Amino acid sequence: MNTNTYAGIPDEFSKLETSNIVLLPVPYDGTSTWQKGADKGPQAFLNASENMELYDIETDFEVYKMGIYLADPVTEFSSPEAMVEAVYKKTKEYILKNKFVTIFGGEHSISIGTIRAFNHTFENLTVLQLDAHADLRPEYQGSKCNHACALNEASQTTNLIQVGIRSMDYIEKSVMDLDNTYFAHRIAEDDNWADNAIDQMTENVFITIDLDVFDPSILPSTGTPEPGGLFWYETLDFLRQVFKEKNVVGFDIVELCPNAVDKSSDFLAAKLYYKLLSYKFKDFSNEDNIDVEFKDSLNTLKNTLKPIEDEDY
Repeated sequence: MNTNTYAGIPDEFSKLETSNIVLLPVPYDGTSTWQKGADKGPQAFLNASENMELYDIETDFEVYKMGIYLADPVTEFSSPEAMVEAVYKKTKEYILKNKFVTIFGGEHSISIGTIRAFNHTFENLTVLQLDAHADLRPEYQGSKCNHACALNEASQTTNLIQVGIRSMDYIEKSVMDLDNTYFAHRIAEDDNWADNAIDQMTENVFITIDLDVFDPSILPSTGTPEPGGLFWYETLDFLRQVFKEKNVVGFDIVELCPNAVDKSSDFLAAKLYYKLLSYKFKDFSNEDNIDVEFKDSLNTLKNTLKPIEDEDY
């Protein structure tokens, strides 16, 4: 990365030892099958973040003061399988340091590693996927770690809830749990979909957001745009409710495919990331109580961690 700190925040809020949040970039684009460029997504996201106001009006909070450590990017890209393993190990390393771990890709195949790490450390995990595509193929183009397979493993090992889906292959129906799937065309007709989805979640939730979940009219810069997507405020309303009612243990954002002409997609990704952090930490907005209250929160969080066997390290 060509950036020393996330969003240009002061050094005092960007050191690993004192930061509550870790941002792990994964600039990988090895299996995408249409528009290439997701490997440029993390840098475009960081560039946009440097031009963003750090005070969030809605939460009345400057969440960067919780400390955001910009980790070195994962760069093991010799194969999709090697990338997934590297992402898994690095993500779990930071989880076990008791950090709130966030990841920015890269194509969606990186989420195989992130989800695996969270599922191996948190009990009874729900994976909330916001995406235009089901990504449930068991294998694609000779690999189980293809972007088209990004949520297949999670469908077998976690409580997977899919939101915004509007494109899939017929074979994915054999894997998909239709009761836990909120297709985009159904969302448009159902005022109760968000409450129903949240009712299906367990306490611990990991969120994976493929930016193509958004309608191309507000986010065109993604590898595989699909018409009929979600919009800004309905998405934030849903995510705000998830953070309020559940213990969100981490999240990743993927599939920003920047272009040289229009930077609005980069900025939307930057604002979305900061919004999610603001929703997670807004209850610690009284600076005098941040240290003691958040340490208590971390102790509670740590008690939900699964025991880790030696071979998992």
